[in-house]
Amino acid sequence: MSDTITITGNLAGDPELKHTAGGLAIASFRVGSGQRRFDRASKTWVDGDTNWYAVSAFRGLAEHAHASLRRGDRVVVSGRLRIRNWDNGTTRGTAVEIDADAVGHDLLWGTSVFTKAARPPAPAPEGDWEEAPDAGEESWAPADDSATTTEAPSGDATVRPLALVGAEPPF
Repeated sequence: MSDTITITGNLAGDPELKHTAGGLAIASFRVGSGQRRFDRASKTWVDGDTNWYAVSAFRGLAEHAHASLRRGDRVVVSGRLRIRNWDNGTTRGTAVEIDADAVGHDLLWGTSVFTKAARPPAPAPEGDWEEAPDAGEESWAPADDSATTTEAPSGDATVRPLALVGAEPPF
């Protein structure tokens, strides 16, 4: 069972990016989430305690967090909560960690510009395929004419090519 949590807070420092021996990207950073409440007696806002979370992001999320986030940024983090006790022989404590599923800027406090990451090209399909279609053609078809043929409502024969697995969407 995993507990999901979403927090808002400020980055304590720039995200640190590391790669495992197998090439897995891991970004780690700390987020402080402060509590504020309105004190009716003094009619002022009072700062409460700050909760600190160690956040880990993996793979593409790690690369993007490292490139996008800086110390002091207000962020929203959603992920799986892990609480563990630790003991180093002289001191004991509790670590509160989040394995992030999503990280982003908190737009209540500022603006952000999103840049979609470029995807790697799709692998070439196996088999004997024709070259890419010209601008006027609608789609690719297998070179051996193994596409399906159906009757259009007007009585004309229409060729429907087989779908390419892993092909880029048209948008």
